[in-house]
Amino acid sequence: MKTMPSFTRLAGIATLLLTTAGASASLPPPPTAVDLAQRGDDIAWSITEDLTTEIGPRMAGTEAEAAARRWAVARLQSMGFANVREEQFDMPVWVRGAEEASLIGPFLPQKLAIAALGNSASTGPKGIEGEIAYFATYDELVAAPSGQVKGKIVFIDHQMKAAQDGSGYGQYGRARFTGANVAAKKGAVAVVIRSIGTDSHRVPHTGGTNFEAGVTPIPAGALSNPDADQLVRQWQRAQRLTNPATAKDDAEPLRMKLVLTPRNLGTKHSGNVIAEVAGSDPAASPVIIACHLDSWDQGTGAIDDAAGCGIITAAAKHVMAAGQSRRTIRLLWAGAEEVGVFGGKAYFEAHGKEKHAVAMESDFGADRIWRVDFKLPDSAKELSHRIALAVAPFGVTMGQHPAGGGADVGALIAAGVPAIDLQQDGTRYFDLHHTPDDTLDKVDPAQLRQNVVVWTAVLAILANSSDAELP
Repeated sequence: MKTMPSFTRLAGIATLLLTTAGASASLPPPPTAVDLAQRGDDIAWSITEDLTTEIGPRMAGTEAEAAARRWAVARLQSMGFANVREEQFDMPVWVRGAEEASLIGPFLPQKLAIAALGNSASTGPKGIEGEIAYFATYDELVAAPSGQVKGKIVFIDHQMKAAQDGSGYGQYGRARFTGANVAAKKGAVAVVIRSIGTDSHRVPHTGGTNFEAGVTPIPAGALSNPDADQLVRQWQRAQRLTNPATAKDDAEPLRMKLVLTPRNLGTKHSGNVIAEVAGSDPAASPVIIACHLDSWDQGTGAIDDAAGCGIITAAAKHVMAAGQSRRTIRLLWAGAEEVGVFGGKAYFEAHGKEKHAVAMESDFGADRIWRVDFKLPDSAKELSHRIALAVAPFGVTMGQHPAGGGADVGALIAAGVPAIDLQQDGTRYFDLHHTPDDTLDKVDPAQLRQNVVVWTAVLAILANSSDAELP
């Protein structure tokens, strides 16, 4: 015969169940990815500090960049990411040598601070001397007859100003991107530009220049802004001295001596480092987030782009720690971006036919995010709205222009992959860009954390988006 429990025992069991249920209901929910990011665990700072301290400058194709790839693979594996690997590619390697410039007449000689531009030809160890052909803008050089340029050292001036969105880089950067090519085709023996930067320090900004097929490269360098100012003042005075109405018999044009001895080392290995946060739905297309691992050789590449790698990796780690997302998150630490976006091109060649849900990149320093821009399909309008609401508490507003993406995901976006830009404050970025001043002390930890929180909020939404939103 079954014994029935007493009323007292039933009451005790009920009380226990109610107490347990109440205790469970009062427990806080598990932390979200954003909660984890807001705790300020400084993953991004740790990556930025360690990479710039233990490796330092990471010029593309050199042993330093190879060491950085090994470091990155070990770091990402230790953090629990899946499918961590290096994907190698070959590229031409250029390295700088001696760098000297002096104004040698008609005034007393004065040394100038100069840095060779990537892909510059060599003057030879003895250097070259020549008359300065001054151009106030890139467009004036383009319009000039060859006779105004031939046999001379071209100087391209401009007045780039600081801007929160970095506007001006494309316009003024033409002097660096293709100024030497234009000058070479007109017969110049060398080209010198005012640095593409907004600082007033006696520190030149390097960066790549490019020559068309069939154009023989010429020596090319960038002067610090104060030294460019000095050149302009001397050129103006030399113009007055050589004015036919007032010229003296011994008047001379402004002249420069230039020594640049970079070398081309031939084809070498570079590579991309790739890692993933595995999603729960293998059929869902992944979200790709990118930075670049290489840097120029003068500084330690803290803002360009160790901080970017720290930001995207910290955000992915927080999403992973909060629980498995639907979509896979793929991290691309691209190689050889600075010297020609070779890593981005190699990634596209290897993976461009794969479906990607959306592409994002962090490569504009480490200062706070202030705007979000979208280039998404019409089906993602509600998704864009959710993202805008999620980032608004962190001081981020929605932009009115379509997202352009970054260099390393540029080929994907050109092929139609949707994009989101988390726009960083670039007011001081071009004070530091491509200079020896790109060092860890320029990274503001508080603004770096804001980047991570915003990236985490956006990435968590994207990684759990539906196929109806992002096919």
